[in-house]
Amino acid sequence: MSEPVPARRGRPGHDVDAVLRTAVDLFNQQGYDATSVGDVAAELGVTKSAIYHHVPSKEHLLALALDEALVPLERAVATATAAPGPVAERLRECVRASVHVLVENQPSVTLLLRVHGNSQTERSALERRRQIDAALATLVTEAIAEGTLRDDLAPELVSRLVFGMVNSLVEWHRPDRGHSVDDVAETIAALAFDGLLR
Repeated sequence: MSEPVPARRGRPGHDVDAVLRTAVDLFNQQGYDATSVGDVAAELGVTKSAIYHHVPSKEHLLALALDEALVPLERAVATATAAPGPVAERLRECVRASVHVLVENQPSVTLLLRVHGNSQTERSALERRRQIDAALATLVTEAIAEGTLRDDLAPELVSRLVFGMVNSLVEWHRPDRGHSVDDVAETIAALAFDGLLR
């Protein structure tokens, strides 16, 4: 990811966060490549120069958005990897934490799941996702070795399927409707680790 640019003083009514929120919404609606800085400016009712007052480029906005998703996901995996106690319980907690990350940063996670590697920023994000996937597969392997998870399933397949279930929330979960994030997190963890049988 690109180095963070020092915060610049905002103009009345808009700050870096407002620009980022608008950019992420447009990237998700129109696609990153099809969205211009001019589109972001028009959506906010300002000039392009007002956007450049806050950020140096469209790609920098993309990097900020992807970091919003990746940094807390990386933190959740690092916490699960370093914490004491049974690996399966740490993995279960990582599932719960990942659900919270997704719900709290849903637009940015949605964007992360749609990048294809068309720029250096996207390629870097995809590499970080691969590192997360590898760390999760390692945790599954360790939980199998300690005897807390079944040993007849491929660890990388298990981690992809479990966290694929988490990632599916971007398609249907709406925080203002239905179940709380804690309910969703606990249900996914229960399905993944306990199954559906009574």
